[in-house]
Amino acid sequence: MKSVILSLLTCLVFFACKDKPKDNKEEVASEQVAEMETKTIENDWEIIFDGTSFENLKGYLADEVSEQWKLEDGAMVFYPPKDRKKGEAHNLVTKKEYTDFILSLDWKIAEAGNSGIFWGVHEDPNLPEAYQTGPEIQVLDNDKHPDGKNGTTHQAGALYDMVAPSADVTKPVGEWNSIEITINHKTNEGSVVLNDVEIVNFPVNDPGWSEMVSTSKFADWEHFGKYKTGKIGFQDHGDKVAFRNIKIKEL
Repeated sequence: MKSVILSLLTCLVFFACKDKPKDNKEEVASEQVAEMETKTIENDWEIIFDGTSFENLKGYLADEVSEQWKLEDGAMVFYPPKDRKKGEAHNLVTKKEYTDFILSLDWKIAEAGNSGIFWGVHEDPNLPEAYQTGPEIQVLDNDKHPDGKNGTTHQAGALYDMVAPSADVTKPVGEWNSIEITINHKTNEGSVVLNDVEIVNFPVNDPGWSEMVSTSKFADWEHFGKYKTGKIGFQDHGDKVAFRNIKIKEL
């Protein structure tokens, strides 16, 4: 009889323990795993900006994101300061660095506006602007900003001051443009697809890369385009601009 009672007690203890709620550590760990899973989507895309927070971004040479950047309707929107101080800039960069990748996002520029998307950005206190190291894919109102008339290498989608887009496929100001930028040092390929049209191709390794730089305004810039691994950047060029659906796939 004692053995039967002991067996029953053992079973009760077992099931009581089995149904015992998880402790805080287990719950926290579970939440962290779920959080990590939400940062990736199918086919190894990593979310840089999901429309709800700046957790994967920071200010260039700053720990926080400037208050000039706002979260609005799933986008991050830059509002230029009304009274800009000399040397003041509000560029954003990713916290993480990348080498070979496909970057996908949407952008929308204000009327007569100018901005840009950088890669290979290296943060150096002696270099106050992200464009001093990072090559730029132009974001522009081609019709009303002066750069749109200042040579095709300054138009939207261009590898700025180096490679012009093969066509102007931008949507009217106020509408979203979708862009995909590929940088692949393994295959020596760089490209820009704007609104589903491939408009720019360029080499990313030497000698081709240095030859392009040598005929551009960046020819004498010591640090420009020198970092194969660097941060992705979003430019404060003094105009309102918005970005959304920012994701990246490392190659």
